[in-house]
Amino acid sequence: MPAESTLPPALWLGKPYYSLDACLKNAYGHKCYKIALDAQMTCPNRDGTLDSRGCLFCSAGGSGDFAVPGDHISRQLEAGLALFGEKQVGQHFIAYFQAYTNTYAPSEKLRSLYVQALEHPKICGISIATRPDCLPESVLELLGELRRTYPHKFIWIELGLQTIHERTARLIRRGYELPCFENALIKLRLLEIPAVVHVILGLPGETREDMLETVTYLNPRQPFGVKLQLLHVLEGTDLAALYRSGAFAALEKEEYLDILVSCLERLSPDIVIHRVTGDGPKKLLIAPTWSSDKRDVLNSLHRKMRLQNTWQGKYYDSSMPCSTPPGAIPG
Repeated sequence: MPAESTLPPALWLGKPYYSLDACLKNAYGHKCYKIALDAQMTCPNRDGTLDSRGCLFCSAGGSGDFAVPGDHISRQLEAGLALFGEKQVGQHFIAYFQAYTNTYAPSEKLRSLYVQALEHPKICGISIATRPDCLPESVLELLGELRRTYPHKFIWIELGLQTIHERTARLIRRGYELPCFENALIKLRLLEIPAVVHVILGLPGETREDMLETVTYLNPRQPFGVKLQLLHVLEGTDLAALYRSGAFAALEKEEYLDILVSCLERLSPDIVIHRVTGDGPKKLLIAPTWSSDKRDVLNSLHRKMRLQNTWQGKYYDSSMPCSTPPGAIPG
C-alpha cells in the first residue's frame, strides 16, 4: 500500500475531496451552475452504425433527461438561465451539451452549436459529452480552433469510459475497446483540451476490485476530472429487464458509500471530482431508490469520510505523475 498523503488542502473548501464546486469557486470566486442542453444529436449505438438499442443502461433521453427542452441552443440557454429566477447566483454558467453524443455531427453543425454557447456573455465555458470513438480529425481541429478563438473560456470533453474491463464493456454494449479511449485522451491532451472521464460504479458482474482497478487506471492518464456515477436502473432500458430477471442486484447505500470512499482514496488528489453519485429521473428510477435523495447521499459520504479520517488521494501512489495543479481551470 502506498504511503498516506498529507491532509486535504485548503483549496478543497472543507470537503474531503477536490470537488468541481471547489475548483470553480477557486477560479471565479463564487458558485457556477451547469445548464444541461439537448443538441438534438443521436449516437452510433442508436442509429445503426454500431447498434440500434443504445447502451444497456441508457434511457430514451440519451442520458439527457434533465436537459432544457427547445429546438435552438440559444433559446435553451435563455430558458436555462430563467430557471434560476431571482436566486442569488454568480455571473458564470457552464453550457453542458449532455444528451446523446455531442460530437456526432458534421463539424460545421457542431461549430454553430458550440459558438452559440461560447458567445453568450454568461457562459464561462462548455462541457461536451461524447464517446471516444466520435472524435474524428475534423472535430478535433474544430475544438483546437475554438480553444484558440475563445482563450478566456474553457472547453471540456466528457468521455464515457464506464469501465476498463472488456467483458463488462461488451455486456453494456459500449461499442469500443479500451485503446480507443486511450487514443482519444492522447489526442485531446495534444490539443490541451481537458478530459472528464465518466465511470459507473455497480455495473452488472463487477466486483469492488474491478471498480478500484478502473479508477486507479485513470491516475497515470491524467484526466482533468472524473465523474463517479452510481448505476441507475431506469424504466425502458434493457438494464431494467436484466434487473427484473434477477441477473444482478443494485448496490445498497452503505455498499456504494464503501466503494466510493475507496475509489476516492486511490484517485490522485489533483483530479477534480465532478460527480460522486448522479441523478436518476424519479419518474424513471427503478433502483436503487435510496439514490433519489441526493442531499442525504452527499451528507452521508462526507460524514463517513470524516469519521474514517480519510480523503481523496489518501492511498494514492505518489510515484505516478499528477494532473492539473489544484485550483486551476484548464482549457
